[in-house]
Amino acid sequence: MPENIPFAPPRIDQAIIDEVTDTLKSGWITTGPRTKALEKEIQLMTRIEKVLCVNSATAGMELILRFMGIGPGDEVIIPAYTYCATANVVVHCGARPLMVDINPLDGCMDLEAVRRAVSPRTKAIIPVDLAGLPIDYLALRRILEEPEIQALFHPEGEHQQALGRPLIMADAAHSLGARLFGKSPAIHADATVFSFHAVKNLTTAEGGAICLNFPAPFDNEQLYSALNRGSLHGQSKDALAKFGGNSWEYDVLEAGYKCNMPDVLAAIGLVEARRYESETLPRRIAICQRYATLLSAYSWAELPVLADADRISSAHLFLLRIRGIDQTRRNRIIQKIFDSGVSVNVHYKPLPMLSFYKEAGYDMAHYPNATDFFEREITLPVFFDLTDAQQDRVVQVLVSAVETELHD
Repeated sequence: MPENIPFAPPRIDQAIIDEVTDTLKSGWITTGPRTKALEKEIQLMTRIEKVLCVNSATAGMELILRFMGIGPGDEVIIPAYTYCATANVVVHCGARPLMVDINPLDGCMDLEAVRRAVSPRTKAIIPVDLAGLPIDYLALRRILEEPEIQALFHPEGEHQQALGRPLIMADAAHSLGARLFGKSPAIHADATVFSFHAVKNLTTAEGGAICLNFPAPFDNEQLYSALNRGSLHGQSKDALAKFGGNSWEYDVLEAGYKCNMPDVLAAIGLVEARRYESETLPRRIAICQRYATLLSAYSWAELPVLADADRISSAHLFLLRIRGIDQTRRNRIIQKIFDSGVSVNVHYKPLPMLSFYKEAGYDMAHYPNATDFFEREITLPVFFDLTDAQQDRVVQVLVSAVETELHD
């Protein structure tokens, strides 16, 4: 009986077990030295001035939106094709997610649709680096610099006035290690938020990181302090600062939130971060490139964009589309694959198809590219320990399932 092949198990080896054990024995398991060390590692990876680790990418995105004073009456432009977190954080703030369609080539948000969507209510844009492929942030910036687009911006509050245009916050949950024009895409957004969830390229079990790259007159060091405070109930001191000596006393400067990352989780991320660019990223890229090579012989296989002249994906997901099928046939193919012991997935059910957003009035008829992408998409397993033999079996099972369906 062939072994079952999982979809995306984390890489938990002895190095991670040892680091977590050392953390547990250290007596310091909440936010402390390891969390701060992980922030430094992400800083080095992205070449960004300041990085704050939090307990999820979702919390990180909401912290930024609230810092910018985004709330009722405001609109935030997002792609219709993304995980619900991208939209949920906007709703949490009382603003309205304004969804736009995607580029049919790569699944990233359609920048021309963004241009058409900008209005006097637009306070932020949240691009999504789908599957690890960054959007062209320079092209997005050029759109926001167009005089007619600039004239539409009506800032409210000191932070919006200081920025002078809609915030660009990258939902980079998938794209740690991606490249745009040879560099980290984070240097082109005001804020970039990574996810370290269990299935991500780099995991802390649960967690995320905010990369701060706000232009002058913002001081990213001061912004880091403000967001760090906001992630800890608005306390004037975090646990590390209160430790030792007669330093117990603190104040609460705002009604903040509770979304700090603890050291016991940062310990996992520290091991992952230190081998990310030398081991994890090259292995994932190799797996995705091998899928592309193996599947290129089949006319029905519409392969994802892993790289182009300007961009390199972080190879978080391999989003395969099958030509000539609809959603019903796609679902039958997936069932055949599961029945053969191989786990696959779909990324994503578009937001307007989810009950909450459908009932809020969003309609898939406005997003034909997202509809087509979703109905034909199957995500193949990608994880560090996936062997060539396992990958061969994934492709064999996939080909059998697709060709059986196409010939029925």
